[in-house]
Amino acid sequence: MNLFVSYFCKIFLQPIVGKLFIKEVKDRQNIPKRNFILAANHQSHLDQIATGFLCVPRRYHYLGQTDSYTGFTKLFLYILYFIAGVIHVNRKKEESRKRAAEQAIEALKKGASLVIYPEGTRTRTGEIQSGRLGVAKIFLKTGVPILPVGIEGTFELMPPGKSFPEIKRIVKINIGKPLFFKKEFFEAKKIKENSIEYQKILKKITNKIMDEISFLANKNKLNLT
Repeated sequence: MNLFVSYFCKIFLQPIVGKLFIKEVKDRQNIPKRNFILAANHQSHLDQIATGFLCVPRRYHYLGQTDSYTGFTKLFLYILYFIAGVIHVNRKKEESRKRAAEQAIEALKKGASLVIYPEGTRTRTGEIQSGRLGVAKIFLKTGVPILPVGIEGTFELMPPGKSFPEIKRIVKINIGKPLFFKKEFFEAKKIKENSIEYQKILKKITNKIMDEISFLANKNKLNLT
C-alpha cells in the first residue's frame, strides 16, 4: 500500500474500523519504528482489516492469494489488490509462489513493511494451524525483524464461508516483541539453501514464530496480562 492510500485509510477508515470492530490493542509500543514483517494468525478476511489497522499510515504490502476465485470475483479482487498494493500469489503454481516471494523481498529491501499469515490459509475451526516456511525464507533473505501478532474475535464475526461480517466490537489484538533471529540469520549465510541444515533453521524460526503467535492469540482467553 502506497503512502497516499495508507494515509487515507489512517484518516478516514481506521476510526470507523475502531468503532465497529476493534475492542482492544495491546502493546502497540512493540511496533518498530523501522520496517518489519508482521506475522499473524489467520481466522477470517477481517484479519486484513485488523492488521491494516496496525500498519497505517506506513508503506506496507500484503501477500494475497488468487487461486480460490474465478470470474467477476477474481477481476474485482485484482482491482482491489492493485489499489491496496497486494502482492498476489497463486498458491497452486510454483512459479507464482516464487515471483511473489521475490516481490516481497524487494519491497522489504526498499523499506516497506510486509503483512503475512504463516498458516497460508484461514483456519476452518478457529484453532491455529501449523506454520509454513515462507515467512522464515523471506526473513533469511532480508534480515527484517518479524513482528508476531495474535488476533482474537475475527473468526466469530466472519468465519470462512460467511460473506458479510457481524458488526460487533469484540476484536482484540496483541502485539508481541519483534523477533530478530540474529544467530540463525548469520548461520544461514554460511550454508547452502537446499541443505538439511538450512531447512532446520527455517523450521526453527517458523516454530518460534508460531509459538509466539499462539501465545498472543490466546492471551486474552487465558486472562494473561
